[in-house]
Amino acid sequence: MTLPSSEYERIRFASWPTLGAAFNGRRSSARRNRLLLLGTVLVLVSIHLLSTGVRQDDLSSKPQQFLLEVMRPFASALAHMVRTAEQVYRSYIALVHVNEENQRLRARLERLEFLETRLKELEADNERLSQLLEVRRALDVKAVAANVIGGDATGLSRTVIIDRGGSSGLKPGMAVLCEQGVVGKTIAVSRNAARVLLLEDHNCATDVIDQRSRIHGILEGAVGEGLVLKYVQRSEDVKPGDRLVTSGLDGVFPRGLLVGFVSDVRPQSSGMFLDIRVTPAVNFRQLEQVLVMTEQVPASLDHN
Repeated sequence: MTLPSSEYERIRFASWPTLGAAFNGRRSSARRNRLLLLGTVLVLVSIHLLSTGVRQDDLSSKPQQFLLEVMRPFASALAHMVRTAEQVYRSYIALVHVNEENQRLRARLERLEFLETRLKELEADNERLSQLLEVRRALDVKAVAANVIGGDATGLSRTVIIDRGGSSGLKPGMAVLCEQGVVGKTIAVSRNAARVLLLEDHNCATDVIDQRSRIHGILEGAVGEGLVLKYVQRSEDVKPGDRLVTSGLDGVFPRGLLVGFVSDVRPQSSGMFLDIRVTPAVNFRQLEQVLVMTEQVPASLDHN
């Protein structure tokens, strides 16, 4: 059967667009493949040129030089980044080690400072105890060393508390001394502690002698501060700077112990006695160790 010419023409021209589209698709795919292949070849050639040595005058060195020049900034930046990262890492590790070492050294320093402070305190304690032992040997009497552990909390009297008591042979009325001189006497005793009435308390009275003029008087604590020497007549020879020592007549303190220095002498406004102010030999605010005499004063010392 033969198709009419009009129908044949219609079919023939209708098939042209489909064939054209297929042909164009195959051409685009081929073009992409050629570009990919060309790029791969160029990369391989570049790698080959960079990785193989060539002669200085060889024409193949030109592409290599060009590539080296193009890649130089990137290589330099990358190398700088690597070096910077390495330095930062090393610095961080070094800082961590330095910090740990500083902590160890700081702890060691604090420990050494603590030990040094403790050692100085022990040396000071040993020095004071040595001086107290010298006092005991000089007096040739039985005595017990004690630490001052407290004071009078009420403020009504001037007393201190020591860490020795009846278990160490202490009793009320015993003399208490230190390396500087007379401190006071015990007034209350428990098994492991005792209260000491200080010489500066107005209830504490001691018979003393002016070491220069040999004048006797009664030393008492002043109502304000310091000490006063009572019952010394106007005509007696007492001067500022005179040393006052125990007379031994009270049966509590041995004879010849330093109690203080005359600081001021003036006649009383009315009466027959002198008004005499005395500075104590002992700094009662800095007492740390004392010596308590645990036996009575020998009779031979009472009347010398």
